[in-house]
Parts: sequence; structure tokens; C-alpha cells
Amino acid sequence: MAAVLACGDGAALCRWSAAALLKMTKARRGPVDVLVRRKSGLRRPGIHVRTHTALPDSDLTNRFDVPVTTPVRTLIDLATEAPPRQLERLINEADKRDLVDPESLRAALDGYAGQPGVKALRALLDRHTFRLSDTDLEVLFRPLATAAGLPAPLTKQIVNGFEVDFHWPDLGLVIETDGWRYHRTPAAQSRDALRDQVHTASGLTPLRFSHYQVKYEPAHVRDVLCRTVANLRS
Repeated sequence: MAAVLACGDGAALCRWSAAALLKMTKARRGPVDVLVRRKSGLRRPGIHVRTHTALPDSDLTNRFDVPVTTPVRTLIDLATEAPPRQLERLINEADKRDLVDPESLRAALDGYAGQPGVKALRALLDRHTFRLSDTDLEVLFRPLATAAGLPAPLTKQIVNGFEVDFHWPDLGLVIETDGWRYHRTPAAQSRDALRDQVHTASGLTPLRFSHYQVKYEPAHVRDVLCRTVANLRS
């Protein structure tokens, strides 16, 4: 709060300092990031002053009585400097803490079109929320399975009490595909883990691919399938 007060009326924590206050990441050593909405050559020891004269009131909130940029604004700002994996962790943490879920974040980006950071956020969100229809998924996946030396799979079969996307009973192989959406509750994560555990305990080999991988990373999917098939047949 002291850093914000030192920068005058309308100042607020932003970027990494905002993310730390919002509990999206741990506090960093070094200068405190403070945003001011006026032209200023302001300099303060231990403070990194950021100027954004056009920032609307809607991009500011309060946390523990400290003015701070909203979770959406904070993520947009950090997307200009955080590497993809770190940005992904920030989004996951914001989701876990109910600050903003990925679907709401994606929708909110429409109001920030063209601003720095938006493109990087969209690319990351699209990768992890991408979904194919069941038909398109099967059309794209079957040639990859064939290229790996697999026969035609059974689809949408009940195995060990769970519906699986693709099943090769002779090989004991089950493959699940999903969109790997960010907003996964602990209960949903537990169900996914339980499925894989039950399949493994029964002697099956479970594999899981994302829809994005099937569509945009077919070489990786094919390579994993080839090596899995070789192991199962050896």
C-alpha cells in the first residue's frame, strides 16, 4: 500500500505486484510495479512506475483495501513479458482461486482487441480449450492409428465401467481424448485419475491425448502410438 500511496491519487499495483497481491504468484524481490494514469516522470526508490493514461476505471479493483489492476488486466499486461509456461501457470492459478475462469477470460479479451498481450493470451487459451466434434476427432485420429500399425478401433465402448473413445481389446489399449480445458474441478481431475488407475490396475494400457494434439500435432501422436504399439507387441 505504501508504494501505491507514494505515487499519488489513482495509482494501483499492476503486473507482477498485482499478480502477487491477487495470489496468482508469489511475491517477487525487486521494485514494486505501480501504475499511474497520468503523464508523469515520477521516480520513487524501490518502485517501477508504469504509465497508462487511457486505462479505464473498469480495469481497476481493490484487494485488501489496496488498489490493483483486475485479474483480466493483470494477465493481459503480464502476457507481454511472461513466457508461455509461466503465463499458463498464472491463468491456472487465477482459475483455481476463482478470480477469472478461462472461458470468461477469453470472452473478456474481445474488449481488448489489438492491445499488447491479447494475442499471446488467445493463443494459449485456444490451445487448451480446443475441441473437435466426435466425428471430426474420429476422422482425424483413425489415420494416425493406422499409420502406427493399429487395426480399426472400437469406439465409445464401456470398459471397466467407463466409456472410452477408442479401444483395442486384443492389445489391451484404451485411448481417451479431451480438450484439457483449464477449468477442471478437483472432482473432475479425480475422476480422470480414477479412470486411468482402474484401467491400469486391470492390465490395460491407457493413453490420453488432447484434441489439439490430434488436430495440430499429429506427428507427436503418431510417434507415441508407434512406440506404444511396439512395446505392447514385444
